Amino acid sequence: MKSIKVTILGKQYPLKINEGDEELMYRIADYVDRRFHDFRKALINQSEPTIMVLACLSIAEELFMANEGERPGGSSEQLNAFTDINDSLRKILDEIEQENSDI
Repeated sequence: MKSIKVTILGKQYPLKINEGDEELMYRIADYVDRRFHDFRKALINQSEPTIMVLACLSIAEELFMANEGERPGGSSEQLNAFTDINDSLRKILDEIEQENSDI
């Protein structure tokens, strides 16, 4: 095992990873950090935990969509639920962005 540190939303997190996974883990952490920053920018009045949960739900939906035919135990109902959640989140983000642009 190898120890590394990744930074997400300005905080460092120590991780233990398998040898050879260092570059992949840095790329994953960078992606998560960018998504959190995107949600933070769009949801300026929300708490950090809320922003992180909403961003994680969006990332999970992307994963489910990418692996649609490969999900163990997954169902089209679960995929539809995640899609509905993501659509709702996008509408909320659009409304918040619109309200903030009027300020």
